[in-house]
Amino acid sequence: MCGPFKSVPNILRLLEMIFSALALILVIFQGRMLSPWGIWCEFVWVFCIVVPMVLIVMEALSWNILLSAFLPNWDDLTCGLTMLCALMISSATITFAIIFVCFSCVASVFCFISSLVATVIFLVDAVLQKMKCPSGYLSNLRGVLRMTEAFLACIILTASSNYFLSVEWYYRPAGMIWSMIVFAVCLLVTVVIIVLHLLKLLKSLLPFDLGLMELVFNVVAVLLYLSAVILWAVYGYRSRLHHYDRNCYYCNPRDLHTVLIGAIVNLILYIVDVVLSIKAR
Repeated sequence: MCGPFKSVPNILRLLEMIFSALALILVIFQGRMLSPWGIWCEFVWVFCIVVPMVLIVMEALSWNILLSAFLPNWDDLTCGLTMLCALMISSATITFAIIFVCFSCVASVFCFISSLVATVIFLVDAVLQKMKCPSGYLSNLRGVLRMTEAFLACIILTASSNYFLSVEWYYRPAGMIWSMIVFAVCLLVTVVIIVLHLLKLLKSLLPFDLGLMELVFNVVAVLLYLSAVILWAVYGYRSRLHHYDRNCYYCNPRDLHTVLIGAIVNLILYIVDVVLSIKAR
């Protein structure tokens, strides 16, 4: 290997890009993805190509040194992004295998294999990055919680979008629409908080204490998620009982269950975040 590919981390990043790109190309050649789950998988593969590429370029050109005025810790950023990529591509691989792979679909099988190889490489890379024990927001418990909350919100929104697109209007009551709004708003604020923690200059310009804002948001998020879980369970399953058609192909409750379970898990994570926010003050 030559150039920037002399180190083990960059070799792993190159392999991550190759196998993620291979999985994406195999899917694109099969035609346009219309399912939200398919769009999620494509987004993940693109994300897992872009992130290693950006990290390689930044380190090769030493731009990461120039960013030290804005970013608190480059090792923390690379570790956090690698762990996020590992989590995202693991979900895409499992999702693609469950929904799209069949034994007669040769291209889909090879796509799954490519994505699986990329997943293994990302997991190895994430473990190696974490073993360096970088200090920083994304590498500690608070940062991992925030990234997990954002990731789960993406899965929840994908499942709820797939559910809404697959059923008739009477399966989309106002209570379930409210739940989707809650998931989207909490995702947006969670991402903003992560960015504020990473950008030192932007954080210093805030007219309020970020820790206090996090505590308030976590409490509000718990209340909102609690309402979303209750409304999604009540309206979602009541609609199925009242309008269920056993001949309806799209009435599989898989997405309904996915949203409910994901929302409950995220509710627990936000409760944990409330406790950590109180302890930190």
